[in-house]
Formats: sequence, C-alpha cells, structure tokens
Amino acid sequence: MIVFKTFLKVVNKCKIPIILYTVILVFFSGFNTVTNDNSTSFVATKPDILIINQDEEEGITKNLIGYIGKNSNIKTIENEKEKIEDALFYRDVNYIIYIPKNFRKDFLNFKNPTIEIKSTGDYQASLAELLLERYLKVANSYHTIIEDEDALLEKIDDTLEVETKVEITSKLDTSALDKATMYYNFTNYCILAGSIYVICLVLSTFKEEKIRKRTIVSSMSHKKHNRYLLYSNGLFALVLWLFYVVLSFLVVGDIMFSIHGLFYILNSFLFMICALTIAFLIGNFLIDKNAINGLVNVIALGSSFLCGAFVPPEYLPDTVLKIAHVLPSYWFINTNQTIKEIEVFNVDSIRPIIINFSILLLFSIIFILITNWISYRKRKIG
Repeated sequence: MIVFKTFLKVVNKCKIPIILYTVILVFFSGFNTVTNDNSTSFVATKPDILIINQDEEEGITKNLIGYIGKNSNIKTIENEKEKIEDALFYRDVNYIIYIPKNFRKDFLNFKNPTIEIKSTGDYQASLAELLLERYLKVANSYHTIIEDEDALLEKIDDTLEVETKVEITSKLDTSALDKATMYYNFTNYCILAGSIYVICLVLSTFKEEKIRKRTIVSSMSHKKHNRYLLYSNGLFALVLWLFYVVLSFLVVGDIMFSIHGLFYILNSFLFMICALTIAFLIGNFLIDKNAINGLVNVIALGSSFLCGAFVPPEYLPDTVLKIAHVLPSYWFINTNQTIKEIEVFNVDSIRPIIINFSILLLFSIIFILITNWISYRKRKIG
C-alpha cells in the first residue's frame, strides 16, 4: 500500500503533461474533422467554355454548340484577342473552341474540318476536351453510313443522350473512418509519451537513495516491492489507455460502436502493452530525471514522425517507411490504416491485422526479455 501511495504522488505531479497530450490529441482530431469533410456522393462539375463560332449556326454546327452548352457553362466574351487571352489566363474560362468558317459544309462533304482549341490544361479543361472529342467521334462514325443531315443529327443525339449510371457500392463511411484512423494514429504519441514520462519518473524516483534505503530496511521483500511497482505502473497504463478510448467515443462518434471501432480499440490496447514494456525497459537503466523529457522527444515524437502518426503514411517517402519497420509504432499505425480500408471482416481481410497484432506482441516480449536481462546483470554486479 505504501508503494502504491508513493506511486500516486508521483503520478499526480505528471498530470500537466498528460493533460497537454490530451489537449493536443483533441485539437488535431477536431482539425481533421474540419479539413477532411469527405462524402460518398458523386457530383459532376461543368467546365467553363468559350465558343467562337465563325460558321453559320445551323445543322451540325448548331447541334455541336447545343451539345457543348448542355454539358458545360458557356461564357460570353468579346471576340478580341487580348480579352480572350486574359479570360484564359485568369481561369474565367477553361477551354476555348474555335469553329472555323464553312465547318458544316466541309464536314458534310467529308473534308474533316479542323477545330482549333485553347486550354488552361487543368482537369476541367480535360473534361471539356473529352466532351468535344466524344461529339466529333460519334458524328464521324455515323457520318460514314448516314449522309442525310437530319437523320445524322437524330442518331447523334440518341447516342449522346445515353448516360452511364454511377453507383457507389461501398457502404463504408469513409469520413468517419478517416477521423477514427487519424485519432488513433495520434494516440501513438500520447500513449507512448505518457507511459514513458510517468513510468520512467516513477522508477527513477524509487531509485533515489533515500527511498531505496527505506525500502531495503522495511519488512517488505524486494520481490513484493517490485511486484507492487509493476502492478501500479500497469494500472496507470491501463487507465491512460481507457481514458483515450472513452475520449474516442466522444471525439470520433458512432463509428466506434462498429466492428471497425472494436479493432481500433484492440489495436490500441496491444500498443499500450508494448508502450508499457518500452517504458519499463528505459526506466530500468535510467537514473537522471532530467533525461526523461529528452527521451520522450526522441522516442515518442521521433517514432510518431517516422511512422505516420502526424502525417498520413502514404505521404511519407518509401525510405522512411522502410526504416520505420523496426519500430512498434509502424505496426500500430499500419494496422489502423488497414482497418480503415476493410469493408467486410472475414478471415482473409483480417489476416494482415492478426499478423500486425502478433508483431506488436513479439516486440513486447522482446522488451520484457531485455528488461529482465538488464535487471539480472545489475543484481549480479551489485
């Protein structure tokens, strides 16, 4: 009980850093909600097009202008070179179509008249180009077998009116999953930093000469003392993890009540165990309290940057990600990214997750073995 009371006194001194980590976590989660307002709906956009027609607006020419106008925003600008170039430069229009003189007559006489264009080169200009190419391709194809202009225009209209139905078959709430993934990726830093800071501070406090001598002269055995210390630190890590899990239900929302949320929680629990073993390993040979802040920055902050806790892993260089494979944080974050992409949970889809879980447990076992070896060496030397 004395060990536990002393532990609580030390933890009480660490409340400010833990609160700070939590505030940063909530801030970044809220920021992610504002900047990543995604939806699963599909909305077609229309490019801004300027048509300069030098031909008579009738027949195939009129039909072409009508089709372009139906699928784009037709802009009206004076036919002056300087004003047209300014409109293109300032993106008032994305695409300019120059219909040459005698276009209709030359087209019907199989002379393949050339339509000149000017483009901003952006995605809307590409869409405008697809519209023009689609019309000319359909018109040329039918003109080889249909010479009568009225019949030709009717066939062109019938073909171009056929639209492809876009149906989104995925039922995933990508916006909520992105938010949950970002939240749990960032907990990599919070859990790791909080565990290392508090546990190392506790262990270094119990290593102080006064406390160590009192422990030695007390009736409590060394094994019992260490066992209480282990339970206390484990309880702190568990409470810290539970706090961030409960917070995720408030910050992330209903997605946490789904099977996706369950896997996010399970993944974070395994990482919490791994973070606990890392903190014990460091605290086992750490004596100077002043070095704790530096270790938090190097280990927690460094691994978070390298493994994609702050920046999505897909934006990181391949070289950085290859180096990150040696860190537990990489497998924790990689699992979160995998969970986000799973639509149906079955044996095949969760296999990569199980592999990552096993790797996290393997890291924990390795850290425990190294900690026991260091403790054994210290007792032997002592």
